[in-house]
Amino acid sequence: MAAGGVLRVTRGLAVPLDELEWRFTGSGGPGGQHANTSNTRVELRFDVASSPSLGPRQRARLLERLGPTVRVVASDSRSQSRNRDLATERLAAKLAAALAVERPRVPTRAKRSAKQARLTDKRHRGEIKRARRRPSTDD
Repeated sequence: MAAGGVLRVTRGLAVPLDELEWRFTGSGGPGGQHANTSNTRVELRFDVASSPSLGPRQRARLLERLGPTVRVVASDSRSQSRNRDLATERLAAKLAAALAVERPRVPTRAKRSAKQARLTDKRHRGEIKRARRRPSTDD
């Protein structure tokens, strides 16, 4: 994802890594000497509003869906470098999902054969249930 100083989000969007704001803190929770002394938790911020690498339509879509800043956190691993990779992957996935354009749904109609099959199955199910009833005493 982040190769050569660039975070590749989609085919049309590559964000330079110097536009990203990194922050490292200690991971919470139990741990030993390693967890208490290492800043392995990674917080990654991307300023959508002032990014020069975004086009006007991309910026408008991201502002609408994610807001002026996008923030991701990774503290899954004990390694800061692994958490950096996870954070960049999560940011790229979040940006790509927000940039995705949903195709409008085209309404369709059920085919005649599908309707007939449904009604035949319904009639058959009714016959099965009718056969389970007690015989009527209308003599």
